[in-house]
Amino acid sequence: MQTRQTERTGPLAGVRVVELAGIGPGPFAAMLLADLGADVVRVDRPGGAGLGVDPAKDLTNRNKRSVLVDLKAPEGPAAVLDLVERADILVEGYRPGVAERLGVGPERCLARNPRLVYGRMTGWGQDGPLAHTAGHDIGYIAVTGALGMIGPDPDGPPTVPANLVGDYAGGSLYLVVGVLAALQHARTHGEGQVVDAAIVDGTAHLTSMIHAMLAAGGWQDRRGSNLLDGGCPFYGVYETSDGGHMAVGALEHRFYAEFARLLDLQDADGLRGDLARWPELREAVAARFRSRTRAEWTEVFEGTDACVAPVLSLREAPGHPHLAARATFAEHGGLVQPAPAPRFSVTPGTLRTGPALPGADTAAVARDWAVPALCPAPDVPPTQESKTA
Repeated sequence: MQTRQTERTGPLAGVRVVELAGIGPGPFAAMLLADLGADVVRVDRPGGAGLGVDPAKDLTNRNKRSVLVDLKAPEGPAAVLDLVERADILVEGYRPGVAERLGVGPERCLARNPRLVYGRMTGWGQDGPLAHTAGHDIGYIAVTGALGMIGPDPDGPPTVPANLVGDYAGGSLYLVVGVLAALQHARTHGEGQVVDAAIVDGTAHLTSMIHAMLAAGGWQDRRGSNLLDGGCPFYGVYETSDGGHMAVGALEHRFYAEFARLLDLQDADGLRGDLARWPELREAVAARFRSRTRAEWTEVFEGTDACVAPVLSLREAPGHPHLAARATFAEHGGLVQPAPAPRFSVTPGTLRTGPALPGADTAAVARDWAVPALCPAPDVPPTQESKTA
């Protein structure tokens, strides 16, 4: 496991980020900025975000600090604007118009800090017919065509890929790219701006290569019928004798040849080159994999160029020899978690602190960011002398 490092040495060291607390892709984007060294201050609301996750185990809040501000209280927006004045980036994930109603929308924030990058994370975007309606990952990826192409059975329903494709790939990662590009512009030209990161936009963008293949006639608009969607018998998942699974990605001929040799397939080249015989090939591959356990097949293919790997569970993944050697997972405070990524040769991202507990860092942030409004002086009962003065 990766050793904990406490010094902020990432490439974003010195960058200040205000995150208005939310759920899903916004917190993950802010976590990525924090992993890379940014000083991320999460503005939590009294009562929490309502997600039901124990704050002490919410890994998307690692490497951050938290202050507690009630944006609906008279003094709340002013305290946030004091933070904004000292920030480089703000991240919020409200529905369009909510930040404006709370008094911390782009107009007020940019008036206070013209160099600010104001990052907005939504599913539908800031405009369009659905902008103000509720939604979740599955709906966003559904309308972009991404969900419809996932799954091995052209006649069955699509396979739901958790919320990785929409929320985090099409959402969080595009928000991070956007705010960092806008930060570069702000530092070069002294001009801040609003970044509208919509999950539907990012997810659609992710399908660019598939659209190219579709236009060129190399992709059928029907799931389970193509090279990369389970339609190809040497790019898919097969069950082993013990109920485990092996993932096969032997696309190129030389990798397929090694795969076929190790699997002991008969007439391997003839089956590969004749699409009409692909069902026969699929059944032959499936029968071979059903003859041994996952562990036995893992040993057979380990260290080869056959492009075959065991399908591991979330709890199993940290123990994979390659991932363990690279410290792809880390342990901090008793929580096993993915380590910061990507990697930098000079300014590595670090795992510095566990999840920020709501409001736990209010005093420290008030001091470090010089925002005394975060910690108003407590009401002190008058002394007897002041009563009689």
